[in-house]
Amino acid sequence: MTQPPKSSNTVAIAIIAGLFFIFGFVTWINGALIPFMKTINELTEAQSYLVASASYISFVVMALPASYLLNKIGYRKGMSLGLVIMGLGALVFIPAAEARTYGVFLLAIFIQGAGMTILQTAANPYITILGPIESGAKRIAIMGIANKVAGAMGSLIFGALLLSGIDEVKGKLGSVSDAEKGQLLDTMADSVVTPYIVMALVLFVLGLLIRKAPLPHVEAAPAQEPKAGQTTKTSIFQFPHLWLGVLTLFVYVGAEVIAGDSIIAYGISLGFSAEDAKFFTTFTLMAMVATYALGVILIPKYLKQDKALKISASLGIIFSICILSTTGFTSVLFVAALGIANALVWPAVWPLTLEGLGKFTKTASALLIMAIAGGAIIPPLYGRLVDANKHELIASGIDRAEATAMAATDSYWILIPCYVIILFFALWGHNIKSWTKIKTK
Repeated sequence: MTQPPKSSNTVAIAIIAGLFFIFGFVTWINGALIPFMKTINELTEAQSYLVASASYISFVVMALPASYLLNKIGYRKGMSLGLVIMGLGALVFIPAAEARTYGVFLLAIFIQGAGMTILQTAANPYITILGPIESGAKRIAIMGIANKVAGAMGSLIFGALLLSGIDEVKGKLGSVSDAEKGQLLDTMADSVVTPYIVMALVLFVLGLLIRKAPLPHVEAAPAQEPKAGQTTKTSIFQFPHLWLGVLTLFVYVGAEVIAGDSIIAYGISLGFSAEDAKFFTTFTLMAMVATYALGVILIPKYLKQDKALKISASLGIIFSICILSTTGFTSVLFVAALGIANALVWPAVWPLTLEGLGKFTKTASALLIMAIAGGAIIPPLYGRLVDANKHELIASGIDRAEATAMAATDSYWILIPCYVIILFFALWGHNIKSWTKIKTK
């Protein structure tokens, strides 16, 4: 790969960090949207987690088309288009609020997710190959800091805008007439209109500005020449470590979304007020930011990417067991501590997976982006577990509030197999470069 000048790299890194800031802000407001949507649309736990599903399922639908699109129009125009599509999605929140229709809200979130897919499909491989592959995790960790700082800001801002007074509204819903209930919920739904108009305007402006951004052209290094007796790779299906990397990102994103998006609802289920619980997502994100900062300092000089992944997966297993073994605010803190376990997974998996793929890098990147669908599938499974466990506990005679708290805690077991898969990739999976190596084991 031909390296652009270092000064050009610095400017490009700053621009891409800005993009990570944007989709971090948009992504992590889901933590506030889930309890908000649950209230205004009177949803079950499982239904409320479709907020996450609508966002992340767009990565499955749009990743390969986004890869094709970027090959046609290039990174800069693709990023611009992604921002504009995100802006259009923000505008759809207005009719959704007017109609207070959950399906339209989900459509708006899906459209924003489609825009983010284009951004992610361009930005992640770009920043990975914008320098030596050995330091790819370091550059992505810098992106992670921008992403999660924005996420913390988005969670706090939208938590204050959307969850303010939600406890009072919920307290009134059971004692008012249907007409008064409808009026209360309509008023609450209208609170999304102004924030999303502002968001749309900002995204449209940034979409225009990115067209002029000074981004150097980079390409992945050629695939490694085959050794004597080996054949040249002609398909992405000949790279088992790629498919293991896709599976790893799938379960990782699911675990990350559960840690970030469920923590507010989890706190509320434990008896904390929405006014207090709205800060909990910020705990998770700040834990991630602190660990990203460590990654920037330690990788690759003191800590190799695969070692960082091993530590992260091990911590994920430990913290998940601690969530199940504790109660109250201590349990909430262990959910937040998952931010420490999660932070360096994404930065480490990308370079470990893309190394040596050469001309297959763009297609492989699209597959890795599709793995973000883990955030669409695993969190609703957690929600279904909570619903099922809650109904079972209530049927056994346990008080509804206590049953909800117990079910929400116990259902976090779903995280453990996710971190076991991540640990497998860190220990062995990323080194399996051919299927024959698997067969001979």
